[in-house]
Amino acid sequence: MGLTAGGNRRGTMVEINIVPLIDVLLVLLVIFMILIPPKTGGLPAEIPQQSREPEGRRTEPDPRIIVVEVLRDGALRVNEQAVDGAGLREVLLRVFAQRASQAVFVKGDKEIEFAQVARVMDVIRGSGGERVGLLTPGQ
Repeated sequence: MGLTAGGNRRGTMVEINIVPLIDVLLVLLVIFMILIPPKTGGLPAEIPQQSREPEGRRTEPDPRIIVVEVLRDGALRVNEQAVDGAGLREVLLRVFAQRASQAVFVKGDKEIEFAQVARVMDVIRGSGGERVGLLTPGQ
């Protein structure tokens, strides 16, 4: 705080020195930024890796991988075998009982709404599927 005396028409003038106040506030800001860690939580995501095979060459599907396809008309297929909507849970329970990995990939047609894919994902999670991945139409 500064104090000026004499010489003025108004007499003694008292004014607040703002610079030290700003310095203290900036130091406090830095201290709180260091002490409070930022929240870095979120959903775990696995990023797909680029295929090492040439583009034109296709191989047989891996039998260890479970792929549930949602077709344009709403029909479902599990590893290329047709399944009705009510029987999907039973088929997945049988498959999960035989396998150590409960990872499932869902492949939806371009024409369907995501709500249909989301319902299938709910059935997969309810059947014991631990990890659910989405496949794009080119895969």
